[in-house]
Amino acid sequence: MRVEIWTDIACPWCYVGKARFDKALADFPHRDEVEVVHRSFELDPDRAKGDVQPVLTMLTRKYGMSAAQAQAGEDHLGAQAAAEGLDYRTRDRDHGNTFDMHRLLHFAKEQGRQDELIQALYRANFAEERSVFTEGDERLVELAAAAGLDAGAARAVLADPDAYADDVRADEREAARLGATGVPFFVLDRTYGVSGAQPAEVFTQALTQAWGERSPLKPVGRGDHDQRDQEDGAACGPDGCAVPQQG
Repeated sequence: MRVEIWTDIACPWCYVGKARFDKALADFPHRDEVEVVHRSFELDPDRAKGDVQPVLTMLTRKYGMSAAQAQAGEDHLGAQAAAEGLDYRTRDRDHGNTFDMHRLLHFAKEQGRQDELIQALYRANFAEERSVFTEGDERLVELAAAAGLDAGAARAVLADPDAYADDVRADEREAARLGATGVPFFVLDRTYGVSGAQPAEVFTQALTQAWGERSPLKPVGRGDHDQRDQEDGAACGPDGCAVPQQG
């Protein structure tokens, strides 16, 4: 069975959602027969490569909220990440264009190291002090090497703006065709779709159902009338990531 996951490195709910999915997959009886493929989805595709700004600045501009409200949202995300055993810096992170990271992830897929690279990128962006946006290609090369990729080959990919660019765009077109308007977005065997950073038990349900069934893509969640869906299934979209408003 194949599980395709549309994500963006700049998406905190993708970071949390991957941990929840990984937890469900680890306990799935057929986990060794599940292929996981990470697909590209840019939350901010029109942002120039060198346009980097603090996360709080980005949040206040996208949501029109105060700096205090934006910080409260980051603190909430930090707590959600901690609950999954993830480190998360709630202060002084930055935000920028992720297109080159997606190109590098397609290269990593060819080398059988995609999951290792996406985990390295997530950790670097959300947990480490050094930026993945301001240090140029060498920072990404360093992370690629840490994920088991050849540094020279990774550097060559980044130096060629056309390398794997079509693969990134193809993923994004496919996401639109499937109706994905935000990430994370999980598609299991082209049978079931799970939108947002759902709890691990929802992923367990979807894995179990998709393993033995083939039907048109259908949403899987806690239920239409469960108010927890909005938070448990939190996601990031073109207008930003879901941030709780503090009254």
